[in-house]
Amino acid sequence: MYSNKETEHLLSAVDIVWLTLKKWFNLYIFCCVYLKINLFLVSFVNKRCCIMESNQAHSSMEVETVSSEAKVLPPKPKFEALKPHEMSDGQVQFRKVNVPPHRYTPLKKAWMDIYNPIYEQMKIDLRMNLKARRVELKTRADTPDISNLQKCADFVHAFMLGFDVIDAIALLRLDELYIESFEIKDVKTLRGDHLSRAIGRLSGKGGKTKFAIENASKTRIVIADTKIHILGSFANIKIARDSLCSLILGSPAGKVYSKLRAVTARLAERF
Repeated sequence: MYSNKETEHLLSAVDIVWLTLKKWFNLYIFCCVYLKINLFLVSFVNKRCCIMESNQAHSSMEVETVSSEAKVLPPKPKFEALKPHEMSDGQVQFRKVNVPPHRYTPLKKAWMDIYNPIYEQMKIDLRMNLKARRVELKTRADTPDISNLQKCADFVHAFMLGFDVIDAIALLRLDELYIESFEIKDVKTLRGDHLSRAIGRLSGKGGKTKFAIENASKTRIVIADTKIHILGSFANIKIARDSLCSLILGSPAGKVYSKLRAVTARLAERF
């Protein structure tokens, strides 16, 4: 057991320790509060500076827009449409279509029917090169559209394939007409009498089958030996090509006619 004096000394020491701890705790709290206040003040000052800078920038932008609106802008330039001979830096554009030997005489007979629409309506120069045996076309200064040159070349090429002038001239007037060519051997390899019979099935007696396919599919067909050329729109060419392929593969004409009736009836309902 401790005496009274010893207990008094112990109590005084504990009091001293307790007081020192209390002072240090108060100092720690004071420092934390001081740091928080400083951080708050710094963030507040930064926000104020950002707001002031943004306001200054906005005011300067407004001043600039007002000044730019006050200026009188020059009128917009008006450029005329380029002519075909100006698109290629003044160079004249050419197209050349070779004339096969078996189409030389028909070309001489139908020359004026080919020449007049090309020269007068499409404004394209046209000549026959007798030495090279080809038709040459070129643009003029008054050609209204550069695409006329390619249309005329397609028109002449269609005549060289065997189409009539009346049918081939549709290439000049319509944009969605194409020519598709293929050979019988692309569908099925035939030789000798089998090939002759296939060509006979395609044309029919007196061209009856060929005319029926043309009228049903609204196309024009040329059968030149083993080569077949079809003139028409994309969808109509597909119908005619399917019918011709069926005939090449050996289908009878009656079956092809029935398919054509169904297809034409479906097209009539669609349009």
